Amino acid sequence: MLINRGYRYRLYLTAKQQKLFSQYAGVCRLVYNLGLEQRTHHWRQFRRQMGTSISDVTQSAELTALRAEFDWIKEVAITPQQQALRDLQVAYKNFFAARALYPTPRRKGVDDAFRFQGREVEVKKINRNWSAVKLPKIGWVRYRDSRALEGKIKNVTLSRDALGWHVAFSLEIERDVEPAPKAAVGIDRGVANSVALSTGAMPVFPIEQINVLVRRRQAVQQSLAKRKKGSKRRRKEIRRAAAISARVARVRKHWNHVQTARIARDFNFVCIEDLRTANMTRSASGTLEDPGTNVAQKSGLNRSILERGWRQFETLLEYKLRERGSTLKKVDPKNTSRSCSHCEHVDARNRESQAQFRCVACGHEAHADVNAAINILRARTRPAIDKSRSRISPKRKSRLSVKVPVP
Repeated sequence: MLINRGYRYRLYLTAKQQKLFSQYAGVCRLVYNLGLEQRTHHWRQFRRQMGTSISDVTQSAELTALRAEFDWIKEVAITPQQQALRDLQVAYKNFFAARALYPTPRRKGVDDAFRFQGREVEVKKINRNWSAVKLPKIGWVRYRDSRALEGKIKNVTLSRDALGWHVAFSLEIERDVEPAPKAAVGIDRGVANSVALSTGAMPVFPIEQINVLVRRRQAVQQSLAKRKKGSKRRRKEIRRAAAISARVARVRKHWNHVQTARIARDFNFVCIEDLRTANMTRSASGTLEDPGTNVAQKSGLNRSILERGWRQFETLLEYKLRERGSTLKKVDPKNTSRSCSHCEHVDARNRESQAQFRCVACGHEAHADVNAAINILRARTRPAIDKSRSRISPKRKSRLSVKVPVP
């Protein structure tokens, strides 16, 4: 079967390549923002003059005149600029389909990325640990080869984060994937235990490793607060804090990848709660007229939920199950933590503590998270939740009608 995968590697650039990459990212960001401005403010005039709507095709045709006028834009390969306009087209499609808010301008330091098509690049092996990729108008760039590429390269994305520049290969791989054994499992996501399975397994989340990094980041932030705004030392501390945050994200993503891969190999039917993480982590501060309660406690809970990446875990698990022909079912989380998995009695008193579950009706005792995971698995026989509901809240949906330019 054909599957799509992304392989990401750390790039090691020369000083000249650093400047060239920044130029490529800046030009692509400019082209995207110009295209957004044209779609937002000039779509009526364009339709009257040309008799058609603005699209990535019409905007790509105008790149020729832009490149002829500015040499520093012409120095950048045209493919990444066309890909930036294609990204804008996708952003508009998502907006009109109510899957996202209206597109916003790309910002320096946040949206530093550009993309080539796979047929334009070339990859060669240097030695056991190093390889290089050849990019149009840039040349050969070395990267740390942590795992071998396989399949056909569809596109190559160069992006910069707090840890430096990285290359991501989008690959089309033809692979024979063994189906998972015929077994079902329920999964409960929590804070004390990030994941609990109905089989009784509770993989240990690397919270200590993350806490070390978090404490280190807090020390950097304290030092940052003492720096003068606009100074070089302040910018240096900002970069240090961002690098530590990137390492925290890397640790979390690695753990989620490992656990979801194991679950996909061992089970062909997985049940999880249909959690709306964005709603669960919303601030409880309220307003001046109607202030919230227990704001500090809710803030700590929000941090713990986001720290474990519940949504990321669900996303990774979903595609890994799909490629094996397995099933992921999302069930209503109502009463899953208060119901007895033995007699199905529902009572808030059943959960004596975060970890201890004792049924007040039958006396059944179990770990609270494992008990909830069993209830989640049992809930697979309930009617499915309506998946047509938009992920955008009603309040955010109302903002979709603020700007309605036609592309």
